[in-house]
Amino acid sequence: MRDMEGKIALVAAGSKGLGRASALKMAMRGANVAICARDEAACAEAASDIAEQAGVETWYCAADVSTAEGVRKFVHGAAAHFGGVDVLVSNAGGPPRGVFEDFEDDAWFDAFELNVMSAVRLVRETLPHMRGRGGGRILFILSSSVREPIDDLLLSNVMRPAVAGLAKSLSRALGEEDILVNVVIPGVINTERARQGRASLAKQLGITFAESVARVEREVPLGRLGEPEEFGAMVAFLASPEASYISGGVFAVDGGRLKAI
Repeated sequence: MRDMEGKIALVAAGSKGLGRASALKMAMRGANVAICARDEAACAEAASDIAEQAGVETWYCAADVSTAEGVRKFVHGAAAHFGGVDVLVSNAGGPPRGVFEDFEDDAWFDAFELNVMSAVRLVRETLPHMRGRGGGRILFILSSSVREPIDDLLLSNVMRPAVAGLAKSLSRALGEEDILVNVVIPGVINTERARQGRASLAKQLGITFAESVARVEREVPLGRLGEPEEFGAMVAFLASPEASYISGGVFAVDGGRLKAI
């Protein structure tokens, strides 16, 4: 299905993991894709691979979306290259693990810049370009902490729901302009970062990596980890013409793991 031919999709933190999978799935639907990340070499490799697999045009730059300068560099560079923006996928790495006593003010401010202000700035810089195209899609990749707090991820538990609140507010404010806004949250997805986390946890607990994976799989009704491509498929669907009456939602791609309604 190539129902996104001619569309321009921007994916922050798109060189690996959920961002890369989302960019690839949109490209497979025909969208031209711009990605950014801090690592320029990783961006170049991902952009080249996506272009080769999907037969679309890609653009990339090294940018840190936790800074205003990084966001402007990415959004305006991509818009200048392609001539506009139709889809924004707001995405950024998570803050450090830890509980309340672990964090001083600097950690809170850093998490705010990384997760909340990156989203605010990406939308702010993208909207004029999107309005020039007569509408668009804004998608926020967040965390299951939007629905259920995670014990050792206090900063995420605070920052991610703030962005979900932003998304809901924007969905109401921008609907008349045909700009649809949604949130997509992952469960346990088999990304490189997640594998590193499970390896670290296994070492702490004195168990094997396989045992740490099995523990997580037992918490998922489908009995397995999700793959990045499965997550990316949801992002691409919400960015596509098929999702033309879906806005203001929070969509979990988690195999049924969340207990929250």
